[in-house]
Amino acid sequence: MKIDIKATNLELTEEIKDYLNKKIGDIDRFIPNINFPLEARVELARTTMHHQTGDIFRAEITMQIPGKVLRSEAEAKNILMAIDQLKDNIQREIKEYKEKNITKTRKADRLRKFLTASPFSRFKK
Repeated sequence: MKIDIKATNLELTEEIKDYLNKKIGDIDRFIPNINFPLEARVELARTTMHHQTGDIFRAEITMQIPGKVLRSEAEAKNILMAIDQLKDNIQREIKEYKEKNITKTRKADRLRKFLTASPFSRFKK
């Protein structure tokens, strides 16, 4: 998986890059049947510079997979905590995407079975 990282109002250190690659880098194993490399765009930002009230770090990820664009955001008091929350959120989005596709596939299979069956097959003895 290719990860593009953008930092806004934040110095991007090697520690943060390594942590992000460790957490987000293996997300593509949760997406089934992908025959091409995925690309994730991650933005890390510091939302405020002058005071410490509230959540001041924001992490955002955007991934394009076949048929859908997955996007997630997280805010926390620490950039590493924001990355952890981001990973959890994007995994939840991927799980919902997979479940929806499985449901569509099963629905299509039931319809195909119904349409290919003979109309008189239920009257057989």
